[in-house]
Amino acid sequence: MSSALPSSTDTAPVAPARPPAERPAPSRHRYLGWLFAVAIAAAAFNLRPVVTSLGPLLDQVRADLGMSPTVAGLLTAVPSLCFALFGFAAPGLARRLGPVAVVTAGMGAITAGVLARSFAGGTAVFLLLTAVALAGVAVSNVLIPVVIKRYFPDRVGPMIGLYSMSLSAGTALAAAVTVPLTSALGGDWRVGLGVWAALGAVALLLWLPVLVTRRREAGPAAGAAAAGKLPITRSRTAWALACFFGFQATGAYVVMGWLPKIFQDAGVSESSSGVLLALTMVIGVPVSFVLPNLAARRGDQRLFVVVLAACGIAGYTGLALAPATVPWLWAVLVGLSNCAFPLVLTMIGLRARTAGGVAQLSAFAQGVGYLISIPGPILIGRIYQATGEWYLPLGFLALLLVPQMLFGLRAARARHIEDEAVPAGGSAGA
Repeated sequence: MSSALPSSTDTAPVAPARPPAERPAPSRHRYLGWLFAVAIAAAAFNLRPVVTSLGPLLDQVRADLGMSPTVAGLLTAVPSLCFALFGFAAPGLARRLGPVAVVTAGMGAITAGVLARSFAGGTAVFLLLTAVALAGVAVSNVLIPVVIKRYFPDRVGPMIGLYSMSLSAGTALAAAVTVPLTSALGGDWRVGLGVWAALGAVALLLWLPVLVTRRREAGPAAGAAAAGKLPITRSRTAWALACFFGFQATGAYVVMGWLPKIFQDAGVSESSSGVLLALTMVIGVPVSFVLPNLAARRGDQRLFVVVLAACGIAGYTGLALAPATVPWLWAVLVGLSNCAFPLVLTMIGLRARTAGGVAQLSAFAQGVGYLISIPGPILIGRIYQATGEWYLPLGFLALLLVPQMLFGLRAARARHIEDEAVPAGGSAGA
């Protein structure tokens, strides 16, 4: 292509940049866009069944593998630890291989880990293979927002909404159907856990053609992070996002682990308490789709931070004072509060200008955030064990929403980390 441009007075027709035969077919690109969107949804659907399918079958797993109560308790902290440690490694892998390749490998790790752990003959092997699956979850957690930022820059809100909705749907489905599905397949926990590998395989099959297509279009280095490494710890917005993420994750994991027990201690039946837990997760499916789109349209997201925190405070207060009076209302309010997760993912996508910046911010916010969340469920259990009641644990959860809101208000302001995390003697990347 010639570098000379015709002047506005030229009357001769301008030659096309390239022959029409070389132009990409719009329909082909549209189909590839749809394939990519479906692949993102499928990947998100697989990011929580690794954890939520295990909880309902944990007693069977413990008995069969001879797992001690201490090790079983450790399993509740392993996901957050793996999400933090492996999440920190995701940006470096993305710079070397490209985020699409790393997410594809993540789907492979989830599929292999979930399938292989169902054949584990001992506790150590079971924990190791669970960690393999969680490593795939961790890198995908961090890099899917990066993929969205890079390939859907004008549709960050809707695509984060699709991602969050699919993640919530996978979480709710695994929690709700694992026990009945296991019973229908013969009652063996190995089958009940291993069957979730099929969904991982579907996601992997969708990501493989996406990976091949992207590399053909842009060459071997397609998707590699272009931005240099930022000193992200200098960014106050990054720290605010990390703390906001950590506090919301604390509440979410406490709810997933303890909400049925809270209702049962109030006289709600075991089956009804399970339905109420499912309600807290199901309510997040439509909200997780709508909220990111609404949040992305605003200059800042402070209104949403306050509303979600208020829902949580009301829900925890109701659970403490009158848990069995209108339990569905408390479940809905707590479920709405947990929608801070898709909100923080949206803010991660909006607080950096480039996909490379999103990769570093996502790894930092999620890595530090998950580390912050680890003590929460354990501390809540200790308080309950010491008092025998849920007043103080629920009051503590409501109190945690205050710093969550304060950090969220700081993170929700329309700023970019590149303007704060400037290397010494350099300038922020555009």
